[in-house]
Amino acid sequence: MTEHTTHTVASVVTTAGATRVRIPIHLRWGDLDALGHVNNTSMLKLLEEARLRAFWKPEAGMSGPTTAILDALSLSAETMTLIARQEIEYLAPVPYGQRPLDVQLWIGRIGGSSIDVCYEVYSPHEDDPQTCYARSTAVVVMVSTETGRPVRLTDEMRRAWSPILGEPITYAHRR
Repeated sequence: MTEHTTHTVASVVTTAGATRVRIPIHLRWGDLDALGHVNNTSMLKLLEEARLRAFWKPEAGMSGPTTAILDALSLSAETMTLIARQEIEYLAPVPYGQRPLDVQLWIGRIGGSSIDVCYEVYSPHEDDPQTCYARSTAVVVMVSTETGRPVRLTDEMRRAWSPILGEPITYAHRR
């Protein structure tokens, strides 16, 4: 008898009136720097992984959130995503641990051809209270794979992503 299990890469949850995609992201030993915490460049990779799980269709045998509608794993995809800008505010050092970090993601703005993806990176979901290690915003632009030019967001994208539209991040230390 073969048992089929579906693995979930992320889930959409609503707490305290905010709807977010929650993505468990495991750290790797190589994410650490000489000071014993996650290196600032590794944080970009963790955020990238969370973004892919939130917006790309999952592979066979996996289930993803309702926001995962992009067919980015296909070489024949008509559009691709590019990062136009990324900002990170580090709030506390991220120590190494074997339990996954709790990355929470939402959209702070839906534009004509771009979205502002907002993130908060927390200690593992089971921690009480959780520690917020970092907050980030990435401007993600939809681009034609044929021309390299920005393309308008489709109605399907707007329908899938509107439920996770929330307040953009206000950074504390801007000059």
